[in-house]
Amino acid sequence: MIRIGLAGVGFMGMIHFLASRALKGAKVAAIHTRDPKKLSGDWRGIQGNFGPPGEIMDLKGIAAYDDFDAMLADPKIDLIDICTPTDRHAPMAIAALKAGKHVLVEKAIALSPKEADKMIEAAQKSGKLLMVAHVLPFFAEFAFLLELVRKGTYGRLVAGRLERLISRPDWSADIGDAEKTGGPVIDLHIHDTHFLGLLAGMPGRLSSIGIANNQDIVEYVSTNYIYGDNGPAISAVSGAIAMPGRPFQHGFDLQFEKATVAYSSGGIPLTVFTRDGKAIQPVLKGPAGPVEAFTLEIQAAVNGVRKGVCPPELDASLAKEALALCQFECQSALQHKPVVVK
Repeated sequence: MIRIGLAGVGFMGMIHFLASRALKGAKVAAIHTRDPKKLSGDWRGIQGNFGPPGEIMDLKGIAAYDDFDAMLADPKIDLIDICTPTDRHAPMAIAALKAGKHVLVEKAIALSPKEADKMIEAAQKSGKLLMVAHVLPFFAEFAFLLELVRKGTYGRLVAGRLERLISRPDWSADIGDAEKTGGPVIDLHIHDTHFLGLLAGMPGRLSSIGIANNQDIVEYVSTNYIYGDNGPAISAVSGAIAMPGRPFQHGFDLQFEKATVAYSSGGIPLTVFTRDGKAIQPVLKGPAGPVEAFTLEIQAAVNGVRKGVCPPELDASLAKEALALCQFECQSALQHKPVVVK
């Protein structure tokens, strides 16, 4: 049995807690939060942009720590699952690795690639796994798409567009604080840059336009990724400036040599359009909802710990590249010119 110590009981921590109930061969054995109410199981103040609202949680049999170092000292804990705001990811992950624990840390891996490098170095020195919880590849529609690319089912990926849009994140003080999260590009759009890395690898150059607030935090970005003569020609749009009540929406419209594959959570079911004019809606094998996707993500981390091998979807180096790509996009949007991805 892999025993998990959950660090951070905000919205994402609650989602990880709920998702972990369905794990095979693993369970949450401890939680860490500095909030006395949450330590007692009163999570009713938690809310987010998907999933259920917070409630009174049964924490029977689960150790509760208000001190992170105390949880790290617990010899029964194998894996630390870090769900705190992003500005705490690097110091907490490094401390956990030094304590001999495997680590799963929520996206983004950190606020800067330099911090991410320190985390990766700490993992290498400790001999423990550092995994980054990018959940998008575990959603059924996106997992289906990755499988098409990996198998070459419809030939080469030629072109396409990714989309991710929400209203302003006012459900949490932390998530709306760019100093803690890096802003909407790093906190939201990083899903797309990470998935792009799995789809096509990282581009050599990019060109972005965007909308920034008066602190130069980019809140909406539209990017063209430049791979060179052999393509693919891929773009993405992402933002957190929609009006209240506008539902979250993500999706893709991708062109392969032999098919077009489209999906939008806003109303277009996953559909494969083939050369002969057919529109096929595949039967998906995957989670029924977002919490179930997190179960698959955490299960992959648990399996990685058991086997001693990091799943490619949770690879820390890819997560660092996705973070760096977001920063290059912000640079391009603010400077109004293309940039080279280094």
